Parts: sequence; C-alpha cells; structure tokens
Amino acid sequence: MIQVTLPDGSKREYPGPVTVAEVASSIGSGLAKAALAGKVDGKVVDTAFTIGKDSPVSIITSKDPEGLDVIRHSTAHLLAYAVKELFPEAQVTIGPVIENGFFYDFSYKRPFTPEDVAAIEKRMTELASKYDPVTRRVLPRDEAVAYFKSLGEHYKAEIIASIPANEDVSLYREGKFEDLCRGPHVPSTGKLKFFKLMKVAGAYWRGDHRNEMLQRIYGTAWGTKDELQQHLTMLEEAEKRDHRKLGRELDLFHIDDHAPGVVFWHPKGWTIWQQVEQYMRRVYQDNGYQEVKGPQLLDKSLWEKTGHWDKYRENMFTTESEKREYALKPMNCPGHILIFKQGIKSYRDVPLRYGEFGQCHRNEPTGGLHGIMRVRGFTQDDGHIFCTEDHILPECTAFTALLQKVYKDFGFEQIIYKIATRPEQRIGSDESWDKAEQALVESLRASGCEFEMSPGEGAFYGPKIEYTLKDAIGRQWQVGTIQVDFSMPERLDAEYVGEDGARHRPVMLHRAIVGSMERFIGILIEQHSGALPAWLAPVQVAVLNITDAQAQYARDVAKTLRNQGLRVELDLRNEKITYKIREHSMQKLPFILVVGEKEKSAGAVAVRARGNQDLGVMSVDAFSQKIAQDIQDKS
Repeated sequence: MIQVTLPDGSKREYPGPVTVAEVASSIGSGLAKAALAGKVDGKVVDTAFTIGKDSPVSIITSKDPEGLDVIRHSTAHLLAYAVKELFPEAQVTIGPVIENGFFYDFSYKRPFTPEDVAAIEKRMTELASKYDPVTRRVLPRDEAVAYFKSLGEHYKAEIIASIPANEDVSLYREGKFEDLCRGPHVPSTGKLKFFKLMKVAGAYWRGDHRNEMLQRIYGTAWGTKDELQQHLTMLEEAEKRDHRKLGRELDLFHIDDHAPGVVFWHPKGWTIWQQVEQYMRRVYQDNGYQEVKGPQLLDKSLWEKTGHWDKYRENMFTTESEKREYALKPMNCPGHILIFKQGIKSYRDVPLRYGEFGQCHRNEPTGGLHGIMRVRGFTQDDGHIFCTEDHILPECTAFTALLQKVYKDFGFEQIIYKIATRPEQRIGSDESWDKAEQALVESLRASGCEFEMSPGEGAFYGPKIEYTLKDAIGRQWQVGTIQVDFSMPERLDAEYVGEDGARHRPVMLHRAIVGSMERFIGILIEQHSGALPAWLAPVQVAVLNITDAQAQYARDVAKTLRNQGLRVELDLRNEKITYKIREHSMQKLPFILVVGEKEKSAGAVAVRARGNQDLGVMSVDAFSQKIAQDIQDKS
C-alpha cells in the first residue's frame, strides 16, 4: 500500500504505485482537470510522475505560484515548437522562466520582424489547440548529443555535451517537437491558453559578447484570461510611466554614449536629486548618524582583505599609478571601517552610526544597463552601524520604523518584508547566526510587520532584512536593506575597548533606505508618473501673465514666492494664455498661477492645480499658505 498525505493533513491509501494525475482524479474530477503538476516530498513533478512510497503530496494548479512557473516554462517550449514549424532552419538554444513570463533564444539567418512574431504567436495558439500530450523520456548523455546533432540542433548538442558523461538527460515531446529539459511540464498543450509574445531583443550565446548574437523572443503567460489582461494593462501603464520617456519629456536627465551607464543630470533633474539628498541628510541628522565621506580610489590590497577582489573583480573598474593598482569603489563599507579605526573607540562610543552619500562604480554589462535604474556610476545613501551583538535588535527595530516613515513621505504605503537567512557557505559560529537571525525576526515582530523567510539567501557573512516597495501599479522594487556582518570588522581588524578593558570586535550593520539615488529617483518618477508632489517637484509654481499689462505684477508675484523659498518659473512670453497653460500642464507642475487685470487689481492670483483643477482666485498670501501646507504634509 502507498499512503499519500495531502496538504490538509488527510491521508489516502492506494494499492500500489500511483501517479500524481491518479491522486488528483481520486480527489475529484474538478481537481483532475485543473492539475498542472504535483509536489511530492517537496519537489515539483509532472502529473505523470509515479509515487512509489509514502509521501506528502499536493496538486498544483494555475492558482499556485509553482503552477504559473510550469505554465510559463511549457509556453516557452510551445514558442520554440512554433518557431521550428515556421522557420525550420532556426536553431533553438535555451528558454527559461523569468519574472511574469519567459523567453527563448534562437539562432536564425535574419532578424525576426514584428510580422514574424505575430505569425509565431498565431501558430502557438494553433498548436496549443491540438491538446497534444506532453511526454518525457530519458536518454544517456552521449545518445542525446548524437540525437540533437542529427536534428541539426548544434546549440542543444553543445549544452548536453557539457553535462557529465555518466548522467542521463530528460527530453520532453509535444507533437513533432522534442526539447531538452528537466521539467516539469503541463500534461497537455491544451493547458496553455493565455499568453502573449512581447518583443524581440539580441542576446549573446551563453552571455558572452565574443559569441554569436542570438535572437531572444520574450513572452508572458498566465493561468486565466483576466490575469493576462491585467498584466498587459499594467505594462501599458508602465510604458506611460517609463522614467526614460518622462526624463526626456520633462528635461530631467540623459544618458550619453560618451559615458555609458552614467547619468547627465539636467537642472530640473538635479533639483529633484537635491530634494531627495537634503531630505535624507535631515534623516541622518535626526537619527544619530554622523555623515562621512570616503575616497573614490582604494588600493587593491584593501579589496583583497575584504574578499571583494576574489569575488567581485570583474565588476570593478581598476587603474594603476606608480606601480600600484587601485579600484574605484563598488561599495562604501571598507572605507567606513577605515574611518572607524581612526583613534581608539570604547563601548561608550557604540552604537556608532556613519552615513554617506557615497559614489560607487560597478562595471555592469552594456546589455544590463537601463536608464537611471541600472547604471555603472551611482550614489548610495549608505550607512553603517558599528555596535555590539546586544544592539542588533534595537537598532534593527529603530531602522525599520525610520524606513517606514521615509517611504511614506515619498508616497509608498506598501512594503514587503523578507528575512534572508544563513547560506550553506558561510563564516561565523552558529551561535552568532542564531542570535543575528533571531534579532531580525524579533525586530520585525516588534514593528508589527508580516514577513516572509528566504532560507539560504543571506550573505556569507550574515543574514539580512530586505525591504521591497510595491508601487502604484503593483510592481515590486527591492530597495532598502539591513545586513548583519561579523566578517568585515574581523578582516579589517576593527576593534573597540569593552567595559572589561579588553579588545572586542564590533558587529557591523550595513543599511540603506533609498539605496542607489539614481535608481530611487527613477522609481519615484514612475511611481508618480512624473507628477511629483510639490515638495519634490523641480518647478513648484509657474506664474503666467495674460497680457504685457500684467508683466510687472507677475514679476512681483514670482519674486514674493521665490523669497519664500519656492521654486518658481515666470512665463512672460507673448503667447495665448491657453497655450501657456497647456505647455506648463504638460510639464506636470503642481500649480499654475494666472494673472490678468482682475487679479492684478485685487492683488490676487487665479490658481490652477495639477490635473486641470481650477481652485479659483485667492490672495498671494492664501496661496502661499496652501502650498506651504502641501509641502509640509508631503502631499
């Protein structure tokens, strides 16, 4: 007898080995129809998988995260099948699942056109409608290599040849198409109904620029029609909010081929930067941080001591002077330890909090650069707290509260919390890890936060909390973090004198709230669709005259507001007022003030708020009070 334990704790017995599909059928016809895969002993498997011993079993449907992965993986194979049907000379390479979808890379003699992509998607629909069963077989490695070579699939043969010779490989077939894959897959192509091909891009074979440029077709797939439509609607909205597009339209910044991956900030964009930086500087000052500044170039020997030279060398920009090798810093941590080590520190000095707007450089591949979100030169709101183990819990609790306030001020209400715990390869004692992980858990509980655990996802030197923002259209951005580090103070010989008069190693907490300033500003632009709240807007008020007769009065109003510290643009052009209003509205200004003869005579202004809201006529003092309140409330 085989006993199966279901997720609700109930048990079912079968006279002998039983497949996942048969278990689903024994539970109910509805579940059998919805089944995409199963989970046996914690491993996701095909519905055809045979259960040969007593095991915990769950049936996976499209409602489960694992079910979506199976759908997307299987849809990638369906894409490859359609391409081979329409373009037999194309060679298939790899096709993994990615966030919200999948891609597949192809080698073909010419670029795929939009018309090709439309034809491929249509053929995918036709193939799915055949309800071909998806079946698995296993071959010895060398036999599989020979098989794919006989098909002319040299990329697949190369992939398989890299597998150890004594290993078997699994293949999945649907209709006339067979592909290398570990699986699992849906039981039938008929399960693949809700998908859309999105775009074609270039990608080097095995990610190496020295290899052939392949064509990567991206797609998305979902469990229901509504989910697919919601995702496509979100993508349309995301395109409207794209910070690169808005950066051009609002004249905020640009990226230039003379400095790939580095941002050229225009006056308006730099104004936004300054508002964010000055706000964060006040956060430092109000929460016990001392602001410091470390050098850009640091000797290779320091990076060797920290371990970055071995683990991170290919991402570092290096230079040489007088036969010494240096690297532009990719992070600020070692510099802060060198500052901490100057002079003798005692237990009375800790926790010691350093903060820096530290400029860093990382040699990101060109293909990975993305506007100001993914760059090679960036500035972090970096902070490091040197403390004792007893300080970890209170410092982390205080940091979470601080971070929540900061995110709320920037317009983010939803935060996702994750605790990444010890990886297999790590340093430090289990006792230290226990204490650090427990402190992180307790700190989030004390903060009233629901959180997820990410087992094994911590750094080799310590666990961390990751703070992820959910934006206005539901996208997630991992931004803040606090990491517990026992390693770097040891490697760089940082010490403090304890109450017992002995030397002790401090614990180092790495923390960031906005992370990369460039990336965070990009997120802000997309969160607010370029319509930044008054306290952040590069231009807060535009003053417009109707005729030349009000020009001097408009100048006086603008001067008054500027003297109050507001960022004001004065528009005295000889243009129709409707034209001027439309132009400034397109720049997403919080307020537009119009002055004509009536306003001039009354010493007032006609106020228009963003979104074409007519707030009527009010005195300059009344408007000043209103915008001052908006700025104070960060509304």
